[in-house]
Amino acid sequence: MVSCSSINRNPKDAYIPDMAHSRAYETYSDHSNLTKKGINYTALPVQGTIARNEEFPFPLSHDAVGDTTNYFLSRSIKNPIDTMTAHEMAEAERMYLIQCGICHGKNLDGNGPLWKDGSGPYPAAPKNLKTLHMPDGQMFYSITYGKGQMGSYASQLNRKQRWQVINYIKEQQKK
Repeated sequence: MVSCSSINRNPKDAYIPDMAHSRAYETYSDHSNLTKKGINYTALPVQGTIARNEEFPFPLSHDAVGDTTNYFLSRSIKNPIDTMTAHEMAEAERMYLIQCGICHGKNLDGNGPLWKDGSGPYPAAPKNLKTLHMPDGQMFYSITYGKGQMGSYASQLNRKQRWQVINYIKEQQKK
């Protein structure tokens, strides 16, 4: 009887006020007024969040300056792509030639157009990938976050493409 009455109720207390009264904010709007209210909102996803349609999450973050812990931990991470079709290998070769070959050379010998045996515009010799025996996870870490003079290629190659390029390099090393 009480629940069906026509009496308007205005509760003074809410059990979970954040759920009862939503504080919705536009993602790309100015959030400076939140900090004044003591709310720390960075508009960044929670650490460890995986984006939709993102394959092959990599569990290690970039090391702080002077720290190499995650770089060495990356050695234990295996390539999630075991085998590739001929078409996928050809695509991995194409990606290598576009993104990596400019420095490391089309033959993986570290003599790309930017180095040219020291006569090119690049001041440091890239690694010879034919003789570089680095675990897959460490290669992925280096491509993702950069290493030495090489910058990150995370914006040029998605995770799956990075693993495929590593497979291509490993296949060429076997030859």
